Amino acid sequence: MSRALERKMAEAETYEEWKEAAIAYDERTGLERWKQSEKSRRYDYAAIRRRLDILQVMRRANDNHGLLFTLNEGIHGNLGGMGRSSLYRKAKFGTKQLVVDYTEEVASALKHLAKPNIKGVTLREKIDFFHRAHLCFGQSALMFSGSGTFLFFHVGVLKALWEEHLIPDVISGSSGGALIAAVAGTRKPEQLGEIFEPAFLEFEEDIKAILRNLSPGKKRNLRKNDLIKIIEKIIPDVTFEEAYQISGLKINISVAPHERHQKSRLLNAIASPNVMLREAVLASCCIPGVFPPVSLAARDVKGNRVPYLPSRKWVDGSLSDDLPMKRLARLYGVNHFIVSQTNPLALPFLSAEKGDKGVVSTISETALKTMKDWGLAASHLIQRPLSSESYLSKLINGYISVVSQTYTGDINLLPSKRFLSPTEILTAHTAEEVLELINDGQRATWPKIERIRIQTHISRTLNHLIEELDERVINGGRRAAHPRRQVTNKKFELVASKKSAN
Repeated sequence: MSRALERKMAEAETYEEWKEAAIAYDERTGLERWKQSEKSRRYDYAAIRRRLDILQVMRRANDNHGLLFTLNEGIHGNLGGMGRSSLYRKAKFGTKQLVVDYTEEVASALKHLAKPNIKGVTLREKIDFFHRAHLCFGQSALMFSGSGTFLFFHVGVLKALWEEHLIPDVISGSSGGALIAAVAGTRKPEQLGEIFEPAFLEFEEDIKAILRNLSPGKKRNLRKNDLIKIIEKIIPDVTFEEAYQISGLKINISVAPHERHQKSRLLNAIASPNVMLREAVLASCCIPGVFPPVSLAARDVKGNRVPYLPSRKWVDGSLSDDLPMKRLARLYGVNHFIVSQTNPLALPFLSAEKGDKGVVSTISETALKTMKDWGLAASHLIQRPLSSESYLSKLINGYISVVSQTYTGDINLLPSKRFLSPTEILTAHTAEEVLELINDGQRATWPKIERIRIQTHISRTLNHLIEELDERVINGGRRAAHPRRQVTNKKFELVASKKSAN
């Protein structure tokens, strides 16, 4: 029976089908009893239970000052180890019910304190508390890796999260992932479903046209023009700030410098609000040796298109910062990363940073890390006597940059084929293969949906409540016509001004 349920999960066409089979599997195998039992060596269940009981008693008794004081002691995403991945690997669906109950109780306590008419807590106290709580707790980011023509896997991931209303506010992308991030970040929330329709996905035919022009006899500018046509077809001609005003999503695009001594950049509405999104995506998609480097563009104070850093050119963002975690942490307070990873150059290294800590896993992890370290050391030694402008030196620089990066996050969504050939990164796909990549992205996401829902529940609640409270202040108690975008735009402008001042 359990094997039949596993087969049903593998063959599920929708998340609801997968979820039904996963819950039935847990019940059939006794894992549902494991979830209901609080005790486990995997986490500090006693500490979580104590805090849960205190919050429940205070909220039900309307002890608002006590509740505020208790929550002020700290709202943690990993209290007692409840964020550990091992808690989510045992059952097919969800984790310990105590963890679920605790996150829901914290969310209920936050909603209780945010009510307009509760006694003993002023609006100023609420705003101060919620902003501090949000800063301390942090938030999640969705990261799309470099992918080449495997980018349709990212579409499947995005679709699975969209259907469950779990897309984080912060999204980053590099190379092919930049294209998907930009597509998501230039649609209103109610319009996002359009990008999963067959008519939209037909831009794969345009990708095939580019790939047919990759023979050595073709000019690189022709290839670049074909890529520009794709970007113009699916991404509106807007700046990063304008994209944010449309979608409310904070999109971030990685670009790598063409010149050796320059640093990579993360383009977004905070650091580069006036930069044009199309050129940013084009630069991030320009694989060296295939497409020429790109100059960025921006809008000036009169709204005219002008060069941005005209002396600089940019290429494929995945070469230097495929997953810009440190920068997202600094800009937005992100401390939880959901990674959709299809970079063929990175996948061979992922087992060193992911998986159970069994004997076999530990041995393979150590061996792979040793190979990685030796490869980097050898590369530095070989490079020393070489001219910085030589082809071999540039090749070694690229290898060092790729291998030195971290390619996994807290939750990793990986293709079913763990070893994608780098030679296939520019391979054209048939309509059936595109659909299979999208389905593969969805199926990779479904087993992680409940974990994402649980681990982002508190941060999503904080985001929503802060928007409501800020709206109350900005509009003098009146409800805005589009509260989410209006309020978040005000907050974003404030953050941007602070960042520029620093």
